[in-house]
Amino acid sequence: MPGTAYLVAVLAIVFAITLALRAVPFAVLRRLRGSAIVRQLSVWMPVGILAILAVTALHGTIVAEPRATLYALLAVAVTAGVHLAFGRRTILSVGIGTAAYVVLVNAL
Repeated sequence: MPGTAYLVAVLAIVFAITLALRAVPFAVLRRLRGSAIVRQLSVWMPVGILAILAVTALHGTIVAEPRATLYALLAVAVTAGVHLAFGRRTILSVGIGTAAYVVLVNAL
């Protein structure tokens, strides 16, 4: 079992690295705020992340339960519809889409 000094040193290093990795982007972002690349990333990154999440979830659903594919696609349509209809509120649309999927899978 490692000694106390060793554990404290490891924790201090982990703390320093974590703090640096979280603080550096904000320090750099201040200078890049007017950049066209940062503006484009702020528009497309959330969409990309949600697309990757959706593809991963749908792939897992289709592989695990092929007959639930229609339900998953209906839930995606509900999510997209709610997202566009209610002012692009991501948490609301994902929550309602998830609820629609759970209801479809369990009720039908």
